[in-house]
Amino acid sequence: MKLLTLFLSFAKVGVMTFGGGYAMIPILEREIVERQGWASSEELMDYYAVGQCTPGVIAVNTATFIGYKVAGYPGGVVATLGVVFPSVVIISIIAGILTNFAELPAVKSAFTAIRVCVCVLIFNAVLKLWKGAVKDKAGLVLFLIVFVLSLFFDISPVVFVVLCAVSGLVLTKTGVRGK
Repeated sequence: MKLLTLFLSFAKVGVMTFGGGYAMIPILEREIVERQGWASSEELMDYYAVGQCTPGVIAVNTATFIGYKVAGYPGGVVATLGVVFPSVVIISIIAGILTNFAELPAVKSAFTAIRVCVCVLIFNAVLKLWKGAVKDKAGLVLFLIVFVLSLFFDISPVVFVVLCAVSGLVLTKTGVRGK
């Protein structure tokens, strides 16, 4: 029963996620944290951050981590299949239809409007991440440093995450940030 619930929960996340990994954060929060209680908001953001740094799609990586936490290896596999299944079905249907209608003005207009909606979803996800991550002056300083560096330099997100993790450890060790 737990595996079926995992599959269905992540299938719901998969079918409701438009716009990629960042747009799925509010949906994950609602389904995984609030409805199922499989992770706290902080744990979810940790899984998400690690999922972003590991090879592959963020949604798949995050689903795998949470599924593994809930039900071990079978849970990781089932959650991964759940989050991917709707996309495979939807993409197959759209690919079959879209090739015939992609140049219609109404279809182009619909996709333009969908992109606007995705921007809003990503913006909301950034605000939610901000509230959960930047809790003190040290967090704000780290945010600003990473933000500025990411604007001016082509640095891998993995480097940022590793440097911030090390910074967090150093700040805790030196007493700047509470233990």
